[in-house]
Amino acid sequence: MTKPISLSRYLVEEQRERGNIPAQLRLLLEVVARACKGISHAVNKGALGDVLGSAGSENVQGEVQKKLDIIANDVLIEANEWGGHLAAMASEEMDNIYVVPNRYPQGEYLLLFDPLDGSSNIDVNVSIGTIFSVLQKPEGSSAVSEQDFLQAGAKQVAAGYCVYGPQTMLVLTVGDGVVMFTLDREQGSFALTQQNVKVPEDTQEFSINMSNMRHWAPPVKRYVDECLQGQDGVRGKNFNMRWIASMVADVHRILMRGGIFMYPWDQREPNKQGKLRLMYEANPMSWLIEQAGGASTNGHQRILDIQPTQLHERVSVILGSKNEVERVTAYHAKV
Repeated sequence: MTKPISLSRYLVEEQRERGNIPAQLRLLLEVVARACKGISHAVNKGALGDVLGSAGSENVQGEVQKKLDIIANDVLIEANEWGGHLAAMASEEMDNIYVVPNRYPQGEYLLLFDPLDGSSNIDVNVSIGTIFSVLQKPEGSSAVSEQDFLQAGAKQVAAGYCVYGPQTMLVLTVGDGVVMFTLDREQGSFALTQQNVKVPEDTQEFSINMSNMRHWAPPVKRYVDECLQGQDGVRGKNFNMRWIASMVADVHRILMRGGIFMYPWDQREPNKQGKLRLMYEANPMSWLIEQAGGASTNGHQRILDIQPTQLHERVSVILGSKNEVERVTAYHAKV
């Protein structure tokens, strides 16, 4: 049996043979992976590690934080602040950016992350995950500011997520397709298990929170209605619905077998563009999906082309199999 390729070897070969990954970025990705391994261990302990339940605090979005939210956030900061490859970090769980302290060397990259996506699933033992995005610090910028982070998703230099499910898997892109690694707990390292991941252009599976249907805009209602009509309706085929309430888990399923994921704008909070965070969730997931041949829009434009105006900006998200995403987007254009 051929020995699996480790994450470190994969990154070194990408750096050496293809020139896709500068040395600092390679080191950063290895540190992020080690941090995710630590988070995975904490998640796996569950009640035995006293990590379940609420922390009794709220994040900047006014959401109640779970103990694991804070643990995961701290693990990522402590792992990445001293290595010399980062200038600053930003997290869904922190109000402001975290600049690398002066006692450590400052690198040329910016790291954004949702330390634990799918918090509502923590206490019921359903798959959750960590999402991350890497940007290059703008040239000519000395002191790091929030403005440095406000770059369109198309400028990402790396993005990925780690899903903590029956297996712990790290999914990554550096702009050269999507690769998947599985954590080998006996060896304590991530091993390459899938390359050249592709999302089918067509699908018969959609993912959305149906309980919000009465609040959706007409284009989204139209699309879902047509799916529900099955083979007797205008689509002429039956659809299945899946909803895990963890973006990492829902997107992972789409990368593995196709589908469309929607978390659209709704009329309950009409002044908000959506629920998901552009910088921590939508941008990295959209790049992964596009790198796998899928598409991602907010209903009106490509998500990776959106120019952020604030760190915790929200956005409507429609991503997955290309032909389905284009159909929903076309419906928005007709309104």
